[in-house]
Amino acid sequence: MPNSSSITEFLLLAFADTRELQLLHFCLFLGIYLAAVLSNGLIIIAIACDHHLHTPMYFFLLNLSLLDLGSISTTLPKSMASSLWDTRAISYAGCAAQVFFFLFLISAEFSVLTIMAYDRYVAICKPLHYGTLLGSRACVHMAAAAWGSGFVYAVLHTANTFSLPLCQGNVLQQFFCEIPHILRLSCSNSYLREVGLLVSSFVLALGCFVFISLSYVKIFTTVLRIPSEQGRHKAFSTCLPHLVVVSLVISTSMVAYLKSPSLSSPALDLVVAVLYSMLPPAVNPLIYSMRNQELKGALGKLIRWFHLQQH
Repeated sequence: MPNSSSITEFLLLAFADTRELQLLHFCLFLGIYLAAVLSNGLIIIAIACDHHLHTPMYFFLLNLSLLDLGSISTTLPKSMASSLWDTRAISYAGCAAQVFFFLFLISAEFSVLTIMAYDRYVAICKPLHYGTLLGSRACVHMAAAAWGSGFVYAVLHTANTFSLPLCQGNVLQQFFCEIPHILRLSCSNSYLREVGLLVSSFVLALGCFVFISLSYVKIFTTVLRIPSEQGRHKAFSTCLPHLVVVSLVISTSMVAYLKSPSLSSPALDLVVAVLYSMLPPAVNPLIYSMRNQELKGALGKLIRWFHLQQH
């Protein structure tokens, strides 16, 4: 068996072995990728260009769309290229880069979702202090902390994972480079250090989840005390998209990483990985724009402007 010093590339899991199915996989992933790029791109441009949307809530939504755009661009283009050129290979450096960027963007996204829960909590439970607690400088600092913590997290995990000796070949049972599948190739007991880091990461993620949950308990308690039905509806409508997105991200991640080993199989791992790596980035823009009249208006103005430019 080769050791890690002699490995120059990894072999990823192929979606299909016949040319027709490979091209079908390419077209399907291309459609999902273009939809995610277009929808997230429109939200980023709409928020950046419309001064009515220059508020903390939309500033964090812009950050979320940037992270979604980055995370889906880390996995899908390589998978599409592999199907198109009928290859499973990814270089050692390419695999390390994919692990780093995916971890960086996913962990930063979870931090931004936690900050967005705090934003909704302050807006509904402490509206008089909103301008003080979430001023422009505070928002920039919180966003920078989210991106910075994601960067540090990714550096630690990537450096630790790729410093492990690998004795079990170079075949990954996944369509992109993912830490649990790389750990399966490591020599016995050498992966325990990375497992320790993963456990500490789980504790941090659990802390964020508890913070989000407590924020929403306080939010719902406050909203139910609002006397007017219209006021309650407006408060709930600003929270609902964030709550749906958080539920989607957490549920897909939990299925991916906390499912029982007895349930694990290459086919199930593949389906779960597709869900948690592709579904949130593709669906988040739709969730946020579906019930948000301000965002709908800004997107409508942007689309009309593009239409006028073409004529």
